[in-house]
Amino acid sequence: MLNPQEKKNGNLLYLPYILLLIIGLFSCSGKSDTKVNPSASPQSDTDSHLTFYGVDLEQFDEVGRPIWKVRAKQAKYTKEKEIAQAQSPDGELYQDGKIVYRIKAQKADIQQNGKQLLLRGNILATDPINGVILHGQELEWLPQKDLLIVRNHFNGTHKQLQAVADEARVKTRAHYAEFFGHVVANSADPRLQIRTEHLIWQIQAQKLIGDRPVQIDNYKNNQVVNRAKGNATEVDLKTKIATLKQKAQLVLLDPPMQITSDSITWNTKTQIVNSDAPVRVYHQVDHITVTGNRGRLFIPQNTAYLTGNVDAIGERHQSLKSNNLTWYLNKKLLEAQGNVIYHQVNPLLNFTGETATGNLQNEHILVNGRNTPNRVVTVIIPQQVGQKK
Repeated sequence: MLNPQEKKNGNLLYLPYILLLIIGLFSCSGKSDTKVNPSASPQSDTDSHLTFYGVDLEQFDEVGRPIWKVRAKQAKYTKEKEIAQAQSPDGELYQDGKIVYRIKAQKADIQQNGKQLLLRGNILATDPINGVILHGQELEWLPQKDLLIVRNHFNGTHKQLQAVADEARVKTRAHYAEFFGHVVANSADPRLQIRTEHLIWQIQAQKLIGDRPVQIDNYKNNQVVNRAKGNATEVDLKTKIATLKQKAQLVLLDPPMQITSDSITWNTKTQIVNSDAPVRVYHQVDHITVTGNRGRLFIPQNTAYLTGNVDAIGERHQSLKSNNLTWYLNKKLLEAQGNVIYHQVNPLLNFTGETATGNLQNEHILVNGRNTPNRVVTVIIPQQVGQKK
């Protein structure tokens, strides 16, 4: 005969096996899923439930591969809800039999048929392959959809990126994450902050893709030195190139420039800006606007090149049209080539030539022809302020 204590210890030895049997029956049930409302009040005492301590909860797919393994200090099975609830879960999520995330939380709800694992409270999910760490207050694992959702105060960290958003959706097979709502992503190299409402992070390809209005701030010494905007973007974290589309704009602190186009490619490492679409460049101090079919700006060299229907316009509506234009920003010097037309309002002047050089801001322009009858060499000196006509 066993004494009461020995009976109690013997029964405890069978509890993990009983729980696994219950979970097995639970996962094989043919009944429809029962949704759980995390904020619902406790059910009445008529609910049938069993409580176990120090247990392992496991779920397998149709070919016997693990979907998740969760260790818990306490687990409760509620028959009416057809759900298992675990306290202080700690375990692994699997895809195709391989670990894709290690997880910790305060609570876990496991729905019938193994279709959903819901974690709540101080979520910590770590990707052992890519080194991504996810935090939040709610995690939902839908293995049949290859979908991991983290919401409610989400933030994610990685050696390349830190992000916060209302919600993150991770596809483990494709190695990408989608961020939704109030997205703020900070990249370490290049030092960028990206703000938008929807952002896709291709983790292994090292790319960020946005299809909503976006703002990108470029930092140096903890200060914003360049700011880009657009309705769509792609940031290659490997090549450090940001591409902006649809009403794209790049504002530079030094030189003080504003570049607008429907297509801007910005190399944040070399600080070279390209546009293969009609582009407008505005110098915010000299008040000179230059437009062209295409353009390139070398920020460290303070040099811009524009090609195709180039039109440079000064503050007093003086203009220099040409096929191609080189703009030396520090020297305030323009060099125009091909079909040059210079127009000045006061005094009213118009000249044509093959090339032109000069300072458009103070209207000192040299227009040069090719020694043909219809070509001239003209030096234009503006009338001094206060000089009598």
